[in-house]
Amino acid sequence: MKTIETWSDIPEFEDDKEEADFWAVHTLDPRLMNASLHRQNVRESTTITLRFDPQMLSRIKRLARHRYLNYQSMIKQWLSERLEEEISKQNDSSHKGN
Repeated sequence: MKTIETWSDIPEFEDDKEEADFWAVHTLDPRLMNASLHRQNVRESTTITLRFDPQMLSRIKRLARHRYLNYQSMIKQWLSERLEEEISKQNDSSHKGN
């Protein structure tokens, strides 16, 4: 079996039979396939420092434990949800002005 190492090694086929005959004796190099996979962008993370009132932080941690979540992940989720709400409100108000 011959291994196809570049996409240009694959000819144009006249019909399905010709293509089937070709693939019966050829295979794609796995590296070619892996290089062609669409990968999502890896998002970087930035560390920040937030100061919380100790009682507020204690309440947040208690709520997170109750939900079986890491409190930092829960805070990020809340911020993300609120950000989307704010953006949606902003978009709605800008469309009303049209």
